[in-house]
Amino acid sequence: MKKNIYLILFFMIASHYTQSQTVVKLWPNGTPGPVVSPKPEETFEGRRVRYVSEPNLTVYLPAKELNTGVSVIICPGGGYGMEAMDHEGYDVAEFLQNHGIAGIVLKYRLPYGHSEIPLQDAQQAMRLVRLHAEEWSVDPSKIGIAGFSAGGHLASTLSTHFDTGDKESNNPIARLSCRPDFSVLLYPVVTFKEEWGHMGSRENLIGKTNDWRVIEKFCNELQVTKQTPPAFIALADDDAGVKPRNSIEYYLALKREGIQAELHIFREGGHGFGMHKTGKPHDQWPFMMIEWMKAMKYIK
Repeated sequence: MKKNIYLILFFMIASHYTQSQTVVKLWPNGTPGPVVSPKPEETFEGRRVRYVSEPNLTVYLPAKELNTGVSVIICPGGGYGMEAMDHEGYDVAEFLQNHGIAGIVLKYRLPYGHSEIPLQDAQQAMRLVRLHAEEWSVDPSKIGIAGFSAGGHLASTLSTHFDTGDKESNNPIARLSCRPDFSVLLYPVVTFKEEWGHMGSRENLIGKTNDWRVIEKFCNELQVTKQTPPAFIALADDDAGVKPRNSIEYYLALKREGIQAELHIFREGGHGFGMHKTGKPHDQWPFMMIEWMKAMKYIK
């Protein structure tokens, strides 16, 4: 009998704190530009997706009594060739939601060498969240961008390639800034330098070009300015997929500009650990992120 009561209480509490999610079209008036995906979108291996050409946001809003006003747009990784929507997307959003933070998963278009496409989607996502700030009960000055692996490259690209909006535009979305207020980067791709960059992500994003002007634009450690937002960065020392130097160089670039940043390098964890539960120290990164948000005064 007691066991049944405990189960009922558990499900009552879970349903109280975990709210339903809403899917929103990223481009409600039509996705700009040509469709570059060679095939229709498909889901595989659970909740992974590829051939994405119709981007959207999946919005997880917290319960009113938990709401901190903070929101985070989440960019799953996948080398710009697919997107791991589960442990680097929806699972992260649910964690944030249960901690009073709006978790917003961005399913962005995959580029196939058209380098402007993912950034265009990330910029639109930031503007769209600001447009819906009042409706979604989020603070428009506390919107972060999070990214994992190649999604971390997209998050760091938005953090270094943003604008403050076109105040003369007739489009209310275009008038809004797409600058993130902070970034959360998990084992991110940061550079496209051949020495320590991730060449698979590079080729998928910009093609096989060796034009340094194109490559340099997406070496985000070289694009940091005093306007780049603060960052929380976490990765594993034994990451064989994306070299730790990516994170280290980005951290050092932030510090050269006097920007607040926190860097955690776990002894082990490999690449792509996301929200997987392994019983190892790197499982604690989401809670460490929350503590960083409190230290930064995003959360009171």
